[in-house]
Amino acid sequence: MAGWNESQLRKYNIKMEKIPTLQYDDPKVDSLLTNNKPVLIKGSKLVSRVLKWDLDYLTEHMNSTCCNVLISKNHKFKYYDQKKITPNMTFKPISRPSPMIFSEFAKQIKDWKKGDSRLYMQQVLNNSISQRIVNDFVKFNWDWIISKQNVCKWGSLTSNLLLIAQEGNVTPCHYDEQQNMFASIRGYKRFILFPPSEFECLYPHPVHHPYDRQSQVEFDNPDYIKFPKFKEARGYEVIVGPEDVLYIPMYWFHHVESLMHGGYTVSINFWFKAESVEKIEYPLLDHHKIVIMRNVEKMLAEALHDPSEVGTMLKTIVLGRYTSDTN
Repeated sequence: MAGWNESQLRKYNIKMEKIPTLQYDDPKVDSLLTNNKPVLIKGSKLVSRVLKWDLDYLTEHMNSTCCNVLISKNHKFKYYDQKKITPNMTFKPISRPSPMIFSEFAKQIKDWKKGDSRLYMQQVLNNSISQRIVNDFVKFNWDWIISKQNVCKWGSLTSNLLLIAQEGNVTPCHYDEQQNMFASIRGYKRFILFPPSEFECLYPHPVHHPYDRQSQVEFDNPDYIKFPKFKEARGYEVIVGPEDVLYIPMYWFHHVESLMHGGYTVSINFWFKAESVEKIEYPLLDHHKIVIMRNVEKMLAEALHDPSEVGTMLKTIVLGRYTSDTN
């Protein structure tokens, strides 16, 4: 039995294919990983020793730990960069940080009722959490994931995030600049992924915007007049359940939701830097193009001292010159 059904999925008008699902020892896994292609991996036992990490167990051992909790008035939790909010900007984030001790977070999750604000915990795992949690942490199947790190020539492991989300919570479409191995401990999450080549269809915010790396398109109510190419977007879909590991390649856009009516979810991210020495050679890979575009935007914003002028300058460079039929 799957443990979930189609009625728990939000409905979107997006063309989607399935992400490949493979056993951990299938040789195709390494091929997909080294080629920056997403794959759902079964049987790795990466987090099998911590399937006991439910709210009760974590409350017992993280009771007074102060955690990074986000609060939202609706079901969406959209990351933003506080440092990019300028005084003249009318920016109102849809979710906000609200640090709280773990026992209070767990209580609010258990006591939650319709109309209450929603919560989502994103806590870095380190030695300050609790000795029991650290003891559990070292029982991850580190041999397996380090072998993948070595095969792919990824850089160092930068952090592990413990993620606890209410049922129905959504992290809207965005991309990250690190390699991500996402491991599910409890509950089911749906991922919709888009390759970097879909950049033009997903309209990410400008680099200087607090919502940098986030798509501007509202998947549940897309504005096709403002974002016409979103009609052409093609994604890949997968449901991630307990003990599954999903590889999310850097610069791949991903929309994430804890299934509706499925209880809270517990999962953990393993973040790795890109290849230690990544050469950008012709022909360019799609994620290399994003890197170049990001650098151009950053350079112009720095030179102009006013990020709002970047778009105008880019239009001046392109319109009528690179858009002309005479080229």
